[in-house]
Amino acid sequence: VQLQASGGGLVQTGGSLRLSCVASGSIRSFNVMAWYRQAQGQQRELVATITTAGNTNYADSVKGRFTISRGNAKSTVYLQMNSLKPEDTAVYYCNGNYWGADYWGQGTQVTVSS
Repeated sequence: VQLQASGGGLVQTGGSLRLSCVASGSIRSFNVMAWYRQAQGQQRELVATITTAGNTNYADSVKGRFTISRGNAKSTVYLQMNSLKPEDTAVYYCNGNYWGADYWGQGTQVTVSS
């Protein structure tokens, strides 16, 4: 199983980006998909999660600004990021959890300039 994340880039404060993550391989539908991020010198933190039922959860720091969603193919996940701030700068990783087993994408860099 491979997860391929894309959509990162450089954006100014207040701008928007949409991250995408597509999974390929034997798993057609993860129980939970999520986005994590890791800023330089910091630990990886959970940004948002979504279940197969569409239930979502967000870190307090991104509530109201980020939206996680899944594609019609349940092996895809998106992260719409609006009103970006410099503190959102990090490498963003997609994650799929399948019956307790975690699968990770390679990460995509998001840089927000002030």
